[in-house]
Amino acid sequence: MSQQEQDGPSAANQAAYWKSTLRLTISLLAVWFLVSFGAGIMFRDALDNFSIGGAPLGFWMAQNGSIYVFLLLIIIYCIRMTQLERKYGIRG
Repeated sequence: MSQQEQDGPSAANQAAYWKSTLRLTISLLAVWFLVSFGAGIMFRDALDNFSIGGAPLGFWMAQNGSIYVFLLLIIIYCIRMTQLERKYGIRG
């Protein structure tokens, strides 16, 4: 084991990791907001012109779609955080 592995990541790596983590988190929260609030409330009338399984798309997004997107965002977050931890030498 090298000295750097024993000491942990450098201060520059820690700062870059934190910046990347914040960027990822803010991006995913923005997508979540747009899908849950935007598609379910703000753009509902426009989306209701389309349907999924007989239900208007705006209603479907408010009831089901936002939950599916939220689960997808959790998976994306886990994958990206694992990649960032490896990239910057962060051990959990």
